[in-house]
Amino acid sequence: MTTTRPGTAGATRICPHCRETILESAGVCPACRHKLRFSESTDTTAASASTPLRVEGSFRNPVDSGAWEYSMVLTIRNERGEEIARKLVGVGAMQPDEQRTFTLSVEMNPAGAGGKRTWH
Repeated sequence: MTTTRPGTAGATRICPHCRETILESAGVCPACRHKLRFSESTDTTAASASTPLRVEGSFRNPVDSGAWEYSMVLTIRNERGEEIARKLVGVGAMQPDEQRTFTLSVEMNPAGAGGKRTWH
């Protein structure tokens, strides 16, 4: 969690459903997709959200190869190239002729878009 004061841009909290660290202003948890509060502003926030980055890619393990293992790592850097966060998202193995598809998306909302907070 960040040291940002509650109510300011970038403040975080723990999702009561999946225990992931999420933005305090979120009306829906981006990890588990559970609704976090009951308010009309949830629809407004969703409408104002944008996805400035969405990348999808897939790969197939060749038929003539053995099993291969993979690790999906996500790294976030600031404008100076300094690493802010590094997360191991998932690991797994692929047998010959298996395919995996990975999607990365970044959703952005104006700070304070959450409006009045009504927690459940």
